[in-house]
Amino acid sequence: MVNQSKTELENASKSKSFKDKMKIIGPGAIITASFIGPGTVTTATRAGASYGYAILWAVVFSIIATIILQEMSARLGIITQQSLGDAVREQFTKPILKFGSMWFVIIAIMVGCSAYIAGDLIGTSLGLTTLTGIPEHVLGPIVGVIILLLGLSGSYQLIEKVMIVLVVIMSITFITTMVVAQPDLGEMFKGAFVPAIPDGSILTIIALIGTTVVPYNLFIHSSTVQGRWNQPHHLKESRWDIIISIGLGGLITAAILITSATLMRGVEVENVAAMSIQLEPLLGSWAKVFMSIGLFAAGLSSAIASPLGAAITISSVLNWENGMKDKRYKLVFVTVMIIGIVSSGLGLKPMDVLLFAQALNGVLLPFIAIFLLIVMNNKKRLGDHTNSVKANIAGVIVALICTGLGIYSLVDAINAFMGA
Repeated sequence: MVNQSKTELENASKSKSFKDKMKIIGPGAIITASFIGPGTVTTATRAGASYGYAILWAVVFSIIATIILQEMSARLGIITQQSLGDAVREQFTKPILKFGSMWFVIIAIMVGCSAYIAGDLIGTSLGLTTLTGIPEHVLGPIVGVIILLLGLSGSYQLIEKVMIVLVVIMSITFITTMVVAQPDLGEMFKGAFVPAIPDGSILTIIALIGTTVVPYNLFIHSSTVQGRWNQPHHLKESRWDIIISIGLGGLITAAILITSATLMRGVEVENVAAMSIQLEPLLGSWAKVFMSIGLFAAGLSSAIASPLGAAITISSVLNWENGMKDKRYKLVFVTVMIIGIVSSGLGLKPMDVLLFAQALNGVLLPFIAIFLLIVMNNKKRLGDHTNSVKANIAGVIVALICTGLGIYSLVDAINAFMGA
């Protein structure tokens, strides 16, 4: 039976065209839409404008790290038909470890997603403000209500389609502009594959990585793949989805950095007008409009993912079985959205909100990465699909780097809040 499945898989792979392979894209696109938010657009633009191509390697590393961790999460979901949240609940038998890990994840993800949604709504409204002149604190809550209604529709397929469309919009806008800008290829490849840390760039490097490797995406992925795949031979399709989707997300981030490095070197990036300079070679006087649209698409896609991530994580940890149709699931989604809507209407500074969210991300990510590694080596749960030695080595390297970045990020955030 196993040999038959392998033969069928091989024959199916041979007969599949590139168009067929593109049709499998789905759960991975949600992850991409999640991490390409206003913070990513702003950080990548500032990185290129301030340091040229020198820290492009940070984008390359963050995408590799994301692919490694998300592949583990997706494999867990497909093989066990359970999410990472289920694994959190079932991994430990001792009450202290069991409930301690459960509530740590619930509280951390809930607070983290609430902070992210506030920043995403404010970031999303920045694009609309440029087009309409209406203040961010007015538009933020309006966008939040739209997302709330979309989430309450209870349709994963609808959300998936919306987020795929948003990723396509961002891809066309930023990647085409990068090509038109005609970057220095030699310097670009040097920056991508020869790590360097220019003076004053460490925080920007942390931000580039921190905005890509997002803890709640691991919970989202392990849940969403179950609606698409449920057999071991589906792992290959899932990996295609991950590599194409997240690779495209990395290309978007890299395109923003490369274009700003080519066209904006030395420019102080403080608003949408400054960020739109990089689009002028392609779009001319329409640059500001399209940057606003790109920023809106990035913010909207990321804002959808934050409450979705909180709802998926908490429902799986607490074993709520009805998914998006469950009233408790919707209550979590609504709670996170209300926090974001209220916060976005208070006139808070986007950078202050994102700094707080980044600090939480820095604290949470190492724990989740390490826990994921523990789960992925549980033979009782995964059988022959536990991590290979190479996967464990790669995962440990990512976890160690994330731990270092998390500590640095936390210390820096504390110093910033203390006025150091």
